[in-house]
Amino acid sequence: MAIRPAHEIHTRRFGRNLGLGLVLGALALLIFGLSVVKISHLQEGKLPAAEATQ
Repeated sequence: MAIRPAHEIHTRRFGRNLGLGLVLGALALLIFGLSVVKISHLQEGKLPAAEATQ
C-alpha cells in the first residue's frame, strides 16, 4: 500500500503556515527583547517615575 504524494494545496498551505510561524516567532522575540531591556534599566526594583518624585 503506497503513500499518496502530498497534494499541491498542502504544499502551498505549508508555505503560508511556515511564513506566519516565522512572523509570530519574530514578534515574540521582539517583545521579549524589549521586556529584557526595560527590566535591565530598573535600579533597585524602583520604577523610573518613583525616582523623579524623590
